[in-house]
Amino acid sequence: MSRVINTNSPGKRRNAHLRTIAEILRRLSQEQEINQESKDMVAMLVFCLRGIEGTVEESMVAWEKRGYWKKSDEFQQKWWWASLLSKSVDDLLRIERWVYLAESMMTLYGNVS
Repeated sequence: MSRVINTNSPGKRRNAHLRTIAEILRRLSQEQEINQESKDMVAMLVFCLRGIEGTVEESMVAWEKRGYWKKSDEFQQKWWWASLLSKSVDDLLRIERWVYLAESMMTLYGNVS
């Protein structure tokens, strides 16, 4: 019997989320006003950021199982921004404080590019 190879690794899913975020940021920057489509795109940003959080957690657990504690901690620190931005963009969406959307987009752009 042959080995089963999982091609849906956390790194691949994380990169897919990053590409999705980049595309959403590009489209949001072209919007003139906040409409339902813009709100849906912001909701998708939150979904992608939470997805990144999940993949980071998966990678950390795998490294900790092997005893790579330092690498796990460094990796968590490298991706800490996803957790913070996930919460702030979610709050922005729920409270509808659209004046802070541009600031959040620029912060996200700096981390995605």
